[in-house]
Amino acid sequence: MNDMQGADKKKLIMIVDDSEDMCYLLEQILETAGYRTIVIQDGLTALTQARLHLPDLILMDLSLPGMNGWEVVEHLRKMSEFRSTPIIAVTAHVTKYEQDRAREAGCSAHIGKPFDPGILRESIARLLDKR
Repeated sequence: MNDMQGADKKKLIMIVDDSEDMCYLLEQILETAGYRTIVIQDGLTALTQARLHLPDLILMDLSLPGMNGWEVVEHLRKMSEFRSTPIIAVTAHVTKYEQDRAREAGCSAHIGKPFDPGILRESIARLLDKR
């Protein structure tokens, strides 16, 4: 097997966050754990890039410029190719109301910022194993 075939077998995770620092942190955590990543910094681009790349899992900030994360998740869940794609809200919106709102929009899980990288990796692995 050549290196390209090995790379194709790695799960692709789309990171959607408008903070460059957060994107960098998430990329480092995920790539170290053996995942491929794609970084998107606004909601509208997330919709188009998700259809283009068909990620295995999406990490979604809820506060985004233009279209917010709740709206992006609702739009993705209406598309047949994303009905079962795990989407984890990784957000500073941590009240019970906001957690419930994220689940109602279609998020599979909710992780508050700041987060424990180990818990993030465990949540990702658990959701990908269910697929």
